[in-house]
Amino acid sequence: MRDPRYDFAGKNVLVMGLGRFGGGVDVARFAASSGAKVIVTDLASRQQLNDSIKKLESRCIGTDIEFHLGSHSPADFQHADIIVVNPAVPGDNEFLKLARRHNKFITSQINIFFQLCPAPIIGITGTNGKSTTAALTAHLLRSASDERRASSIEKVWLSGNIGNEPLLTVVDQISPDDLVVLELSSFQTEQLAHIQKAPKVALLTNLTPNHLDRYGTFAGYCAAKENIFKFQNLDRNCPAVSIFNAEDKVAAKWLEKYRKDAGRICIKFSTDDVSEEIRDSFTLLGRANLSNLAAAVAIARHFGIDDNQLKTSLSQFKPLPHRLELVARIDGVSWYNDSKATTPESAIAALEAFEQPVVIIAGGYDKNVAFDELGQKIAENARAAILLGQTAERIADAIKASPKNQTRIELVNSLAEAVQLANRLTVSDDVVLLSPACASYDMFDNFQHRGREFTRLVRRIGD
Repeated sequence: MRDPRYDFAGKNVLVMGLGRFGGGVDVARFAASSGAKVIVTDLASRQQLNDSIKKLESRCIGTDIEFHLGSHSPADFQHADIIVVNPAVPGDNEFLKLARRHNKFITSQINIFFQLCPAPIIGITGTNGKSTTAALTAHLLRSASDERRASSIEKVWLSGNIGNEPLLTVVDQISPDDLVVLELSSFQTEQLAHIQKAPKVALLTNLTPNHLDRYGTFAGYCAAKENIFKFQNLDRNCPAVSIFNAEDKVAAKWLEKYRKDAGRICIKFSTDDVSEEIRDSFTLLGRANLSNLAAAVAIARHFGIDDNQLKTSLSQFKPLPHRLELVARIDGVSWYNDSKATTPESAIAALEAFEQPVVIIAGGYDKNVAFDELGQKIAENARAAILLGQTAERIADAIKASPKNQTRIELVNSLAEAVQLANRLTVSDDVVLLSPACASYDMFDNFQHRGREFTRLVRRIGD
């Protein structure tokens, strides 16, 4: 039975955090179309949120939406019937504490979707690789469905931090015979714990320290991620499926922990599971992408897709933007946009993908993670490091700490300056790699904004 608290008609709905990834737009559109009076509140200004506001206003003509931007008002939280919280807002926020004192119903975009979605959900989380794994999984499942070899699948939906359309406003188009592939962040799995729900099929790509500015410790971050398995529905007649990376230390421990459960199918994957024939059909660079491939293949095989289908489908897969994306080759120099690399481990994986001399552009918003291993890898693998943002000096110190360091280190004030300097430092056959190892919020709206700006600057060189 549908929870009556999710009936939005005639309610005062407060969307806390419009954001720049589309989630707030999705929720506000859904609430407005359901007959709610909607207020969107965000600490950012109208100018900072201009793209999201334009999307919302163009698609919600004639609906009742107000924008309270630049600050939050206690009155909004006291008068709302429903408060929908952006994943980036921590649970101990003072305005949420106020709402709880007034017994307000607090939920989130992802919680609403899990309550309403009629189709099985495949959830993919982890520190690195979840976007590519989710997109690749959806591609393999769609290809099989199109060939009618997996005829029980009507349609495959994909959503997450991937740049595609959020699913809440189309949830009424999803049927029980469909499949939904969702990329899930730690913030979202943290929110799902509040309603004790998790995907029917759950996969963990890997775990390394991240978002310590929010969680404080790696253990706290892991606990948020573990909710994707902890709250799966263990139905003996329709078991939950839990998929773990055997090459990841935490995932390997969780495999041993959860494989004892009745009503759960546990599957492990590793790069060794991928045959040479399948690898040869896959065009993405680096060992990290090979692990992403192994993860997607594990899901596809669970749904009955054989290796011949996999080979055919993989040859047609196009990589996602901002993930080791070749932007241009200029005078023999290859320029790669890896703006999605927001952790040291993802930047290390990018460096390991190249045999040519590399000039890396790194640095950004400080999430309080360590850069020791990244510094050592840059010292060993990069000819030069151009560093910017809040973390520039910390990364520089980590590089200098390596006894093998012969890397040229340059600190700059902007991405434009970094691109200009990289162009001067490189020669034919070099690689320039934007792989920041950090989030973008100190200088950009998000990683997409950073990647688009890098692409624009690089293409200006070639003009």
